[in-house]
Amino acid sequence: MKYDVIVVGSGLGGLECASILSRSGLSVLVLEKGAQAGGCMQSYCRRGMWYDTGFHYVGGLGEGQSLYAPFRYLGLLDLPWKRLDFCFDRISVGGRNFVFAEGFDEFARMLAEDFPAERSALCEYASLLRRAGEERFLSPGMSAGEADLLSPMSGVGAYSYLSEKFRNPLLVDVLSGASLKMELRKESLPLFTFVHGNSSFIESSWRLKGDSSLIVRSLADTIRSYGGEIICRSEVVELVEKGGKLVQAVCSDGRVYEGNVFVSDVHPAITCGWVKRSERIKKVFRSRIGRLENTFGMCTVSLCIKPHALRYFNWNHYVYSRPGVWTFYQEAEVVGGVLVSCRVPEDGSGYARQVDLLTPMNWGQCERWTDTVVGHRGEEYLRLKERMADECIALADEVIPGLRDMVEGCYVSTPLTYRDYTSVPEGSAYGVRKDFNAPLMTMLSPRTPVPNLLLTGQNLMLHGLHGVTMTALLTCAEIIGREELRKLVFKS
Repeated sequence: MKYDVIVVGSGLGGLECASILSRSGLSVLVLEKGAQAGGCMQSYCRRGMWYDTGFHYVGGLGEGQSLYAPFRYLGLLDLPWKRLDFCFDRISVGGRNFVFAEGFDEFARMLAEDFPAERSALCEYASLLRRAGEERFLSPGMSAGEADLLSPMSGVGAYSYLSEKFRNPLLVDVLSGASLKMELRKESLPLFTFVHGNSSFIESSWRLKGDSSLIVRSLADTIRSYGGEIICRSEVVELVEKGGKLVQAVCSDGRVYEGNVFVSDVHPAITCGWVKRSERIKKVFRSRIGRLENTFGMCTVSLCIKPHALRYFNWNHYVYSRPGVWTFYQEAEVVGGVLVSCRVPEDGSGYARQVDLLTPMNWGQCERWTDTVVGHRGEEYLRLKERMADECIALADEVIPGLRDMVEGCYVSTPLTYRDYTSVPEGSAYGVRKDFNAPLMTMLSPRTPVPNLLLTGQNLMLHGLHGVTMTALLTCAEIIGREELRKLVFKS
């Protein structure tokens, strides 16, 4: 059988593309290397409880907000979402506490109570966030050309913008404090990435009542209901090009699948490596893709909490031991910043059973175990994980007093874990590092030199649930047409 579209990789972007394309009447095949679909949206089970790997909350699901129409079209609005409190994020820096409020005006107003001299600048910044939230990637007249997709904000550094806009360095830390969901790097992070990574959460913030596999299963069920196929344990090792176009995907077990269009949700460097002989992909392109740097990874500490020990809290807490939100992960010998996120109780008791602690972890911290696999890294690696967990818990204890005594189970993952389960180079948490100094080189279009090979996922323009969804729309627009997809997704 020859498929209309073959999607390689079943991360969120791959599944969303497959769902959209199968709904449009195309025959779709998804090939996944791992034992289960989902990529960083996978969940895992320990002692009868399911834990997430890469999803904690999402923004913009309210009616008329930035993610509402795409999620409605994908069928994801039907999942059991729980809206977070009005003060959805709490930021602690060196023992001082601040809040992020829902709604752009309220966001600025409440921060201005702590920083009254910055009121005007905060209102201007909130307006910038609002405009990003209102931006539609499939708006009429917007072309898909690489240069057209790039905002002027892509060439502006996020840190330099904040430092020039706000006179108080503590406020810069606070405004950046909820951005552990991206790589804060003074030398490279574009304002475009920073603003889009924050704006949707201020529209409204939501958690799932359940693990992230609910999203994966929903998308997979839609794909199959429209005739699509998902085959796991199918590792692609070559994409065969003939006459300047791809014709086949070859898997490690010898199976060969023919297709008209190929979409890769895998890192662009790996994807280019699969096209071993090409008339289209020149050395200069391969060199450019091969030189792309990746963002840091994360250490995730998943805690199982004793029954009735901790009341559920309907917000996220970002805790920093001292000022320096943009550099703490580069400077500190111990964990200096952590995201504390609470799972919605599924038993209706009002008591949390799971808390996740996340902190950045550079590849250099675990590079010595590059050639090892899960379960076979040795005692020194186990001690590293124990130390990271201990330091994360100690920092989280500042906002959840007595947390350590509430824990009855602890499971730790590092960038090595993410690399082994998702094939992401260096266990990168947010894909290719975007650089405001070279936006055209680091913010990738869905298009490639091979006309029927397209890219999707967090390595292109934006990462996260919101960003990957927008990128999936752009990828699908290349196949079924921009105007047609706009009508389907944003119809009234």
